[in-house]
Amino acid sequence: MTVFDHQRNTRINMDFAGLRRGLYSDKYFANVVDVLRAAQASGYRFAGRRPRSLPVDLSTVAVGDLVVEAQVFTRRAPYALIAGVDAALAMLRHGTGYWHDDTFVETWKSLDVEAVEDGVLIPYAGQPDQVRPVLKIRGCYRDFALLETPILGVLARASRIATNVLDVLRVSNGKPILFFPARFDLPEVQAVDGYGYWLAVQAYNHETGQSTKPAVSTDQQGAWWGGHGGGTIPHALIAAFFGDTAEAMVAFATSMPVHVPRYVLADFNNDTVGDALATAAAFWPHYQAALAAGDAAGQRRWTLDGVRLDTSLSVRDISLGDDDPYGVNEKLVRVVRAALDRAWESWNIPDHLRDAAQTYCQNIKIVVTGGFNAERIAQFERDRVPVDIYGVGSSLLRNDSATNTDFTMDVVRVQINGVWYDVPKVGRMPNANPDLQPVNLGELDQHDR
Repeated sequence: MTVFDHQRNTRINMDFAGLRRGLYSDKYFANVVDVLRAAQASGYRFAGRRPRSLPVDLSTVAVGDLVVEAQVFTRRAPYALIAGVDAALAMLRHGTGYWHDDTFVETWKSLDVEAVEDGVLIPYAGQPDQVRPVLKIRGCYRDFALLETPILGVLARASRIATNVLDVLRVSNGKPILFFPARFDLPEVQAVDGYGYWLAVQAYNHETGQSTKPAVSTDQQGAWWGGHGGGTIPHALIAAFFGDTAEAMVAFATSMPVHVPRYVLADFNNDTVGDALATAAAFWPHYQAALAAGDAAGQRRWTLDGVRLDTSLSVRDISLGDDDPYGVNEKLVRVVRAALDRAWESWNIPDHLRDAAQTYCQNIKIVVTGGFNAERIAQFERDRVPVDIYGVGSSLLRNDSATNTDFTMDVVRVQINGVWYDVPKVGRMPNANPDLQPVNLGELDQHDR
């Protein structure tokens, strides 16, 4: 459920059977469950020393059946864009319970759960006793203790990606951010990563009134929100055409459906300007013929949507001078933009098509990829570098001291004879959050396994 549509996410799929078996849980939580089940089986009643903070007789408390309140909160400062809540709730719905012989007995109906919606911004000022919980769980602790590790993990991963992406979007001035981190991590994380990215795009559009579109590179990155991967060509296709970038793009445009964008990857020969101009020149005659015939589909097929600059950080493009920077840099972008804007001037254009040819060239977008992060994008935007789209990869996975988005679950209260008592560890406190809402875990029934 997101703050933007208030709809429960029904596309989440995961290994619920493995969750029930504890395959994803830190082993000490399995130990907790074993101890509490043994206490429950033996009829154990608390026989330890009563803390002063609990003015109640504990000698009748069945520890194995203890009902607790656990709160989950993030410690990313100064804020985190929360994502993964519905995934955590799905874990509670399908993983709460216990094994009786070889049968898993579900007890999720006995839980009282409150949660925020995905997409809320949660501040954190560095004080773990003053937090805004994103999830509160009340119920028999031994039935959901095993789920702490995966719940925290999915919240941490999804929220870290979402917050990192939001930070990038906030400096991009509404320009699209292509999501390119798939090759930098395990395939298994693509769905949650793509969801975090999508959620950040929704959050950015909501706070700015923009209509930036999400763009992921694999279908699995869209699995949790209904998206699909997109892309054009890799360097390998150009290699298959013996380095003739324009010829490779003509083959691409000929064979691919018209809805697939045409972006030329122009750095294969380290001649970004030359290959960009050659591709535009190769496309234009086909576009001109379609224009003369009134063939809208043909015009779309032969529209060159953009040029992608991906020059390696160890290489200087041949269009630049010996003292110019390596890789994709401000000067290279400006040189390419100027060359594209004038490309039509070298074509043999009838007078009545000169305006159309000029517009064709000016509409070719510039995409930059390779080593871009929030800081570098912010610098490009401050300098008004004529970039239309940024492709960002590994930096969106950052998990350092500034971007770490860890979550914590604390048992902060216990129920004794129907009354709640505070029992937080030193330095923690039960906290409230006005964004918390009651959750009906039954809404997740369609995911039953």
